Amino acid sequence: MPDHQNVSETLARFAVETPAGRIPDKVRHEAKRALLNILATGIRGGIDPTYETLLRSLPAVGQGKATIVGRSERADALNATFLNAAGANIDDFCDTHLPTVIHPTAPIMPPLYALSELQRVRGADLLDAFAIGVEVACRIGNSISPSHYRTRGWHITASCGVFGAAAAAGRLLGLDARQMVWALGSAAAQSSGLVEMLGQPTKSIGVGNAARNGLWSAQLAQRGFAGPPRPLEGRFGFFNAMGEAPKWPALLDGLGETWELSINAYKPYPGGVVIHPVIDAVLELRAKGAFKTGDIVRIAVHGHPLLSERADRPNVTTGREAQVSVQHSVAAAQIYGDAGLDQYTDQCVNEPAVLALRSKVEVTQDSNIAVEAAMVELWTKDGQHHRASVVAARGSAGRPLTDRELEQKFERLAGPLVKDGRKLIDAVWAFDKAEDASNILAMTVP
Repeated sequence: MPDHQNVSETLARFAVETPAGRIPDKVRHEAKRALLNILATGIRGGIDPTYETLLRSLPAVGQGKATIVGRSERADALNATFLNAAGANIDDFCDTHLPTVIHPTAPIMPPLYALSELQRVRGADLLDAFAIGVEVACRIGNSISPSHYRTRGWHITASCGVFGAAAAAGRLLGLDARQMVWALGSAAAQSSGLVEMLGQPTKSIGVGNAARNGLWSAQLAQRGFAGPPRPLEGRFGFFNAMGEAPKWPALLDGLGETWELSINAYKPYPGGVVIHPVIDAVLELRAKGAFKTGDIVRIAVHGHPLLSERADRPNVTTGREAQVSVQHSVAAAQIYGDAGLDQYTDQCVNEPAVLALRSKVEVTQDSNIAVEAAMVELWTKDGQHHRASVVAARGSAGRPLTDRELEQKFERLAGPLVKDGRKLIDAVWAFDKAEDASNILAMTVP
């Protein structure tokens, strides 16, 4: 049984001592899938007006060695890391570790981008560091879920992502176990992010800070910046300060044998992942062509309690808010037969037809329904009743997107914004053979 009194040291030793050969090929491939996905969302996020505001607010942009994905500007490593994480998350189109609802790649991959431009990094080493960072973040998340996110209101992508960012960056920097504990301590001191920000631009600040502060924590530790020996499990450490009694088996059992990255999921739609099975069900009903939109009189959505807790928002007025509104998502998917970025604009949110249909949507909780599942019922003027049930949403671990589907997502989001999208995709699939990991970043610059 692992020693619960030395959790921080155990995770630190795992991060620095796990040999590359212990990381399965399947996990490395999943890391490449995550890389392709975040490049797609990051490049597309870089043209968002909200992102432009973030970029222009940082006075150091335009100076430094680090690439800002999808942009011609450059920045210092910390600011570039912040922007690359925020940009990847801004459209709510990133990946998801469903057991915790952590979106792991946005906070954990950008620090590795920056380090690859500060020092020579092989692609395989970057992928390994990423997998280890995801493991640290998601195991901490597993141990305090679901209360940390659902009840206490911490945005778990940010509050736990900072530990994954520190561990991944520390791995590339070659920290020893004591230094890695220090890095986790600095990360713990900066853990933040609130669920209240969902549906607002401020959500991406927490994600950007998690990436930036994780990198900074590792850099500080490399320079001898000390921290407490038990930043996670100490009397006033992360767990106790957060008011959590961790589930120790979820945190430590099988560490280094099982990999959380292997159950990572990728979003086919921009917006809250809890809405995705609902969209699938609506599109399934629509495809059958058994009724017209104008004939619908009532729509009932049945889902896991988290669906209503996060997305029962009938009165949204902006595209950003609509990304976490089940009512809008149902209406837009039914009317347009799609749920892409075009369906989450301010214009679409306020279209009369969308407003009329979303007023007919009601949401009910059913604790017997899994987070990745949903049932949608609708009734028409002539009394007909239609129903569709989705056991596993598209993109979830039970119904994963294929490599080709991830390529298509990249082509749709980033293809028009880069010089040679096919070349970049091929570089991702061959990334474990790359001698210089930073070369792939240059390919994102317009």
